[in-house]
Amino acid sequence: MNQHAGQKSAPPSVGADVSGIQMLLNRNLPEVFGEGDPARRRAAIQELYTEDCVLCVPPGTFVGHDALDKFAGDLRATHPHYVYAPHGAPQVLHNAGRLAWGSGPKGERPVYTGVDFIIARDGRIAALFVFLDSPLT
Repeated sequence: MNQHAGQKSAPPSVGADVSGIQMLLNRNLPEVFGEGDPARRRAAIQELYTEDCVLCVPPGTFVGHDALDKFAGDLRATHPHYVYAPHGAPQVLHNAGRLAWGSGPKGERPVYTGVDFIIARDGRIAALFVFLDSPLT
C-alpha cells in the first residue's frame, strides 16, 4: 500500500463515484451483452462506454464502439435466448469495479459464469476485462 509516514490511510474508494460505477456494471450485462436489438445495444454502448474503450476477452482485445458492438452482437447471436444475471452486488475500488455473473436460459442454472472488471473514466467504462470461469457441468 502506498502510504506516507504519519498519514492515516483513507478508505479504498474515497473520491470514487461508487454508485456510478455500480450502475455501469449492472447496466452493462443486460443492455450490452444481453441485448438482442442492435439499435438498443448500440445506444447503450454509446452511453456507457468511452469512445476509445478497450474490451479484453479470451478471444482477444477490441478497441472502440464499433469493435465492442460487433463482438457483443456476434456473441449474442450464438445464444440469443440466454440471459445474464449478476451473482451478488458490484464491488468498487477507486475508479474500478467488478461484478460476477452467470449466463444461460432464463430461469435455469447458468451454463457459464464469469467476472467483469471495469476501469471507469469520466462516468463511463474505459476498459472491460472479462474473466470466464471453467465451464459448468
